[in-house]
Amino acid sequence: MSVHIAIPEPTSSDPAYNARSLPPYLAALHSCGVIPVLIPLHERQDRVARLLHGVQGILLPGSGYDVNPQRYGEDRIAECGEADPGRAAVDELLLQDAFNLYKPILAICHGAQTLNVWRNGSLVQDLQTPVNHSPGRVVLDAHPAQISKGSRLAGLLPEGGRFEYQVNSSHHQAVKVPGDNLLVSAVSPDDGVIEAIELDSPAHFVVGVQWHPERTYTHSAFSRAIFSGFVQAATAWEPRRIEESVAAV
Repeated sequence: MSVHIAIPEPTSSDPAYNARSLPPYLAALHSCGVIPVLIPLHERQDRVARLLHGVQGILLPGSGYDVNPQRYGEDRIAECGEADPGRAAVDELLLQDAFNLYKPILAICHGAQTLNVWRNGSLVQDLQTPVNHSPGRVVLDAHPAQISKGSRLAGLLPEGGRFEYQVNSSHHQAVKVPGDNLLVSAVSPDDGVIEAIELDSPAHFVVGVQWHPERTYTHSAFSRAIFSGFVQAATAWEPRRIEESVAAV
């Protein structure tokens, strides 16, 4: 049976950003042998629910927008960008479906921030550190990320791999306080910025990374391993009752 992965459009109002950012995600998923299911951001909730019925995993991509800070109890500062209500609404539907039915989640950049806020965590609205976390798409080795030993993310490292990797970086916000049952699984060692989070549940694959492994899929074994681990979890996924999923989280 073919494995289907849901991925929402990155933004609801920036077609140029969508056209530029979506292809690497889709290419990475195709390379893993799965079928991406693009979730439009202007569909009715019942239509989105029907699309989700046939998928085995959720990929939350990056975005050109920020998460609304009111969602984590803060006033917006001047450096915080505008939110995308259309994307936020669809992300919430996808996250609810994934946690209710135990579907694997891979969340990238904005997606990881959304995951954290959805789990009642908070964000740094604008990073002010010596490390440049937003050098742009063309810089593939922006700064190191220290992977936490014993984490699920560490388990995806290539055979004999080190625990510190150079990652790309295109963000000005980051996780401040991890959400409910989320563990920090990578940090930027030079400034302590959280670079990855994951659910504290060995039976449910939920990983959020602040960098963009889809951009380095073709030349990074670690990037390929992140996608491969996610797809393996989706391939093995079986429907579970909501009460089983809640008990296991």
